[in-house]
Amino acid sequence: MDDRNLVFNLMPKADFGYKVHGDPFSTNTRRVLAVLIEKGLSYEPITVDLKTGEHKRESFLSHNPFGQVPVFEDGNIKLCESRAITQYIAYVHSSRGTQLLNLRSHKTMAKLTMWMEIEAHQFDPFASVLTWEQVIKPIYGLETDLAVVQENEAGLENVLNVYEKRLGESKFLACDTFTLVDLHHLPNIQYLLGTPTKRLFENRPKVRTWVGDITGREAWKMACDHDKSWFGK
Repeated sequence: MDDRNLVFNLMPKADFGYKVHGDPFSTNTRRVLAVLIEKGLSYEPITVDLKTGEHKRESFLSHNPFGQVPVFEDGNIKLCESRAITQYIAYVHSSRGTQLLNLRSHKTMAKLTMWMEIEAHQFDPFASVLTWEQVIKPIYGLETDLAVVQENEAGLENVLNVYEKRLGESKFLACDTFTLVDLHHLPNIQYLLGTPTKRLFENRPKVRTWVGDITGREAWKMACDHDKSWFGK
């Protein structure tokens, strides 16, 4: 175990009364759980059953009128949109746990912000469709559209070519340390590693190393372990 993971395992959990409404299998919910765990923060998980359409019922729409998970509660503050939630947590707890933002350097922070936008607007549109087609649709008994998969893999390849070049200049995407930028990629990457799309990550040496580094983090492993991160809490 390296020093980073040793510190993570020894860090006492802090309870601020946070609540997370979501589904532990949801990519967006996992994104929020990963940040909470990286920061050593306790939270109350509240399951929203996506299969039964609970997220479209009035009881949930009162939390998020757009009917999407997760919703994060901090006292009288309610937040939706997973990336907004992760940034809120990282800002509020900037001095605790893993340093996911760099608030001391405006130049580094600008790069972080840029790469978070790249993840959301360049990587995620392709990755989310591929996750939906190859992972989520089969769960619901729906047939994967191979033409859609092929089209979105071509788009994802172009993005990963840019990443391969960038990762030749920096260990992680925004800088030489793990940040929210890398964390935001994790949910879709984790699912896609269980599909034929895995080859797109493996065929690029620097991307492959980066994926191994970020998916191997103890906090992420815990976020993916539903007994530890959700049902067992």
